[in-house]
Amino acid sequence: MANFNKVILLGNLTRDPQLSYLPSNLPVIEFGMAINRRWRGQDGQMKEEVCFVDCRCYGRSAETINQYVKKGNPLLVEGHLRYDAWESKDGQKRSRLWVIVDQFQFIGGRRDDGATPTGPPPAPQVERNNAYAQPPPPHEEVAPGGEHVPF
Repeated sequence: MANFNKVILLGNLTRDPQLSYLPSNLPVIEFGMAINRRWRGQDGQMKEEVCFVDCRCYGRSAETINQYVKKGNPLLVEGHLRYDAWESKDGQKRSRLWVIVDQFQFIGGRRDDGATPTGPPPAPQVERNNAYAQPPPPHEEVAPGGEHVPF
């Protein structure tokens, strides 16, 4: 049976990206995105829901996102889903679903103070995460709470 794992999201960052480095010195960045969905319900009223998504990106793309994007900025990402499961220090089973960013595109114009556009938006920019075509080798990574996460 064929499988397909592809995600495309357009949303705003919910927090500033956090850049770190794996033991192999490979840059990795983590950030959250909020994606709004609006629709008209059966009663004719407009409804809205927000989906919060955790994202991770590696290599040169991680450094580029860290340099140019901050909380509140819009970003278009394309990637795939990865499920991580681990046991916390207190013995509880934990899990998290990530979007691993394969490529991204900045949305909107360049900004000086984060609020005011300074001219026409730049040409569309797509960065492909070519740091590695294969997933990274299995190892353990420390999650933000200090818990070890199998990668």
